[in-house]
Amino acid sequence: MLRRLLASTAAVIFLVTAGWVTARGTEAAAPDAAPSHTGHAVQSAHTGHSGHAYTFTAEQSAAIVAQAAAPVRGSEFRADCFSSHRQGDDPIVFPGQAGRSHIHEFYGNHTAGASSTLQSLAAGTTNCTPAVDLSSYWTPTLYKNGAPVAPERVTVYYQGITDHTRAVSHPRGLRYVVGNALATSPDQNPAARWSCVGRPESSREFINCPPGTKLENYLDFPTCWDGKNLDSANHRDHMAYAVGQTCPASHPVVVPRLELLITWPVNGGGLTLAGTRNGVNVTDQPGYTFHGDFFNAWDDGELKRRVANCIVAGYICGTDGNPIQQ
Repeated sequence: MLRRLLASTAAVIFLVTAGWVTARGTEAAAPDAAPSHTGHAVQSAHTGHSGHAYTFTAEQSAAIVAQAAAPVRGSEFRADCFSSHRQGDDPIVFPGQAGRSHIHEFYGNHTAGASSTLQSLAAGTTNCTPAVDLSSYWTPTLYKNGAPVAPERVTVYYQGITDHTRAVSHPRGLRYVVGNALATSPDQNPAARWSCVGRPESSREFINCPPGTKLENYLDFPTCWDGKNLDSANHRDHMAYAVGQTCPASHPVVVPRLELLITWPVNGGGLTLAGTRNGVNVTDQPGYTFHGDFFNAWDDGELKRRVANCIVAGYICGTDGNPIQQ
């Protein structure tokens, strides 16, 4: 309850500072297949790394910020994970190209790497609880005064914030990216917000957390799927953010919202992220370039059970997928 209260308060502050308190809009439609979508993907100077970037429309940004403030009313389950390994791979953006990406922190599946497939992940092991979640989650590595820092813990929430009685489980093999790794200002990346454990303030840029607190980040994923594609050319257009409780007609299938809550054992300044600038991998990127990836490899039956018993039924469940409160 405290987490949700703080997150809700932080989201309200976030809405005000972002200037989206009353904004509403619709998600851009995506075709059935996977065309180039050059109207959204950033190309030009970032050739070779454009898959990490995305230009959000004002309507998309408004929908994302509104979703961040949406209350979770007893419709949730979670997986508790830890950092598994760190390497310059991205199995979604650069499949089969080891070392091509900037440095990512991988959570969950121990085997995740450039050549990961659903089959290889399903045959692997995980540090997540429950062990039936063999998915891989990854985000850019955080640096404190130039030294990499592993998260203390990663909680992956699956939440019924969009028409939860119609929600279905993510299909096995579904993969997508959120955030904007090539953002050049905070307003270009509404999907992530930084805060300090136990404090309501939040920002798209790093927060200088006071002594006795820890840095954390909330990263929100979309809740609408096109019902056809497990991926798309820019790794985003097969998914969409709902407007209120409504998924766009182009993405009619409701899925639980993933929300990564990542906590690092650091405070103060000197914080940077791994990233890419002008096609070169660097470790000095600002906080507003935070982003994340999800490659679903849950045991299909167990994921469906949790969606039915927790999301659709309207219960908050623990890592075992059983209700702990209504």
